[in-house]
Amino acid sequence: MIPRIFITLFLSVALYSCSSTKIHTDYDKEADFSKYQDFHYLGWSKESGQIVNDLDKRRIEEAFANEFSKRGITFVDQSEADAAVSLFIVVDQKTGTTAYTDYYGGMGGMGYGHGYGRAYPGWGWGGGMSTTRYQEYDYLVGTLVVDVFDTETKKLVWQGVASGTINEKTKNREDRIRKVARAIMDKYPVSIPK
Repeated sequence: MIPRIFITLFLSVALYSCSSTKIHTDYDKEADFSKYQDFHYLGWSKESGQIVNDLDKRRIEEAFANEFSKRGITFVDQSEADAAVSLFIVVDQKTGTTAYTDYYGGMGGMGYGHGYGRAYPGWGWGGGMSTTRYQEYDYLVGTLVVDVFDTETKKLVWQGVASGTINEKTKNREDRIRKVARAIMDKYPVSIPK
């Protein structure tokens, strides 16, 4: 199980840096999105409840409710909703590899520039060696998934996914949550009226 601290870090940074966040969406091309005038939340998956606290759940729900509202889709009681929205978060541990090549492996290697080669033997462009070192490291990837279902047919009609690498910066959490919700909802088939 991933401790809650990781999901806090995830919510704080991973999804909110647009340059590092990947957004993917998919939708039912036959669905009539204009008929979805209101929605309700289905609740959080059990796994998400173990890694995200209630404050961040509310922040995420409010951010998406605001984005739906901009598109004329209102949050309502379950019995009145045209659409049902599911939210869940997954955190996966990944392993990466970095490589570093040391070109100063020998005295004849690439030194301070080829111009010094004659005056300082061994410090020019010579036949030096290089060594490459590899180092593995672990990192966490957080994924936020938003599913929209038709309440009448119970079919999935749209899915938005944001994923990003988790790091330890935690400033401006509410603003960053709003930014990732906006980035996902920018791909929703109904745009914001002008």
